[in-house]
Amino acid sequence: MKYIVALDQGTTSSRAILIDTEGNLISIKQKEFNQIFPNQGWVEHDPMEILETQMEVFEELLSHNNVKAEDIISLGITNQRETVIMWDKQTGKPLYNAIVWQDKRTSDICQKMKEDGLETYIKENTGLVVDSYFSGTKIKWIMDNVEGVKSKINQNKVICGTIDSWLIYNLTSFKSHVTDHTNASRTMIYNIKNLKWDKKILDYLEIPISILPKVQMSSSNFGTFKYKGVEIPINGVAGDQQSALFGQACFEDGMVKNTYGTGCFLLMNTGNNFKLSENGLITTIACSSNDKVNYALEGSVFIAGAAIQWLRDSLGLIKNASETEDIANSIDDLKDIYVVPAFAGLGAPYWDMYSRGAIFGLTRDTGKDHIIKATLESLAYQTRDIIDVMQKDANIKLSSLKVDGGACMNNYLMQFQSDILNSDVIRPDVIETTAMGAGYLAGIFSDIWDEDKIISLQKINKTFSPKIDERKRTKIYNGWNKAVKRTFNWIEK
Repeated sequence: MKYIVALDQGTTSSRAILIDTEGNLISIKQKEFNQIFPNQGWVEHDPMEILETQMEVFEELLSHNNVKAEDIISLGITNQRETVIMWDKQTGKPLYNAIVWQDKRTSDICQKMKEDGLETYIKENTGLVVDSYFSGTKIKWIMDNVEGVKSKINQNKVICGTIDSWLIYNLTSFKSHVTDHTNASRTMIYNIKNLKWDKKILDYLEIPISILPKVQMSSSNFGTFKYKGVEIPINGVAGDQQSALFGQACFEDGMVKNTYGTGCFLLMNTGNNFKLSENGLITTIACSSNDKVNYALEGSVFIAGAAIQWLRDSLGLIKNASETEDIANSIDDLKDIYVVPAFAGLGAPYWDMYSRGAIFGLTRDTGKDHIIKATLESLAYQTRDIIDVMQKDANIKLSSLKVDGGACMNNYLMQFQSDILNSDVIRPDVIETTAMGAGYLAGIFSDIWDEDKIISLQKINKTFSPKIDERKRTKIYNGWNKAVKRTFNWIEK
């Protein structure tokens, strides 16, 4: 038997999956790693721990399935986006921790960029809004605040990149400093119209182009991983959300998926149409293959599954995420109780870096189960916020939403999502669509399969249809809107 392996380096865990040549998911291995919070609003990861956990799950995957290195045709990589690492290109050692996409420390830099009139230029050329979410200002922060970095840059000893670049550099024994279109499009320093690093923005942030990776097609060769004497080509790379769009076979214009992970990420394929949003969404590059670059509209919810993690780790209200379904089903409908998990500000369509989380509607008889249920429902409300504006931008009425990610296995959440959207929610048999997308991209370049084959592999696990009436839907969603507005600008600028 021959296989494709996909590495899925996420925000809270590293995963590896094994796919056979028929496109079947054979096995998954996963390992969590530490979240580092040095200051309020700061989020970091240890780059070496990311690399180590990713290698551990890769090796476990092979050993537990009795797969030899020579059985692997190709490797695909998908990764948490926007997170940045800077490292010494000779030693491969990181110069600072990875600054995670959720990190808010560069809000002041972003505010200055807006004051200096860069907002329109950045939107029109990168497709993004000016926000600390994206990579460019994180790179600048490391250069300005980590001792010795600037002098090392002047000596041509420093390179940087997103997580995919970091993994590839290490897997290829320091030979390949590369990234793909999807990851580059999340940096706020890459021009997605002419497909080049943007000189005007780089000059403003004082980022030398020499430290940035080469950008190439998502389905192409990124170098060779030499493992136990066997050379394994890395033939597919994509940021996690674009990879999930590809993994859900959303190949046609207007197709939409939502991934319920640490955040919630909705993407709509817009084909070769570079379309700017008028309603707070961003324009990004969807997976590129066969010398073709597609675009997508995207809405990002910063805190989704991370809110469930907060219930578990910070509040101690649950022992694991799976409990939330039974808890939500065990109590009556909430009466005006809302949790707005704006722990890292608000993403689309609000883009308020200064919002913070809040609970509204507490009364004397509110218990922990109400807070758990309201937190779970916040994922669905935030998703509707984005769906509503996505439909306006694309002038399309969605008939259904394809879902994936860990939280989509929560039946209560998926039913509530269908109710609040008033549309069908379709859950596939295989919810590991993010990793599968990277595997598909690697397999396409390795001539294992094509898009038609990928479409044929899509099977539905369950379809959720709306059950509540329009009056109730409007009432509870209006309550959510009122709660969200009251979190705006909590931190004074």
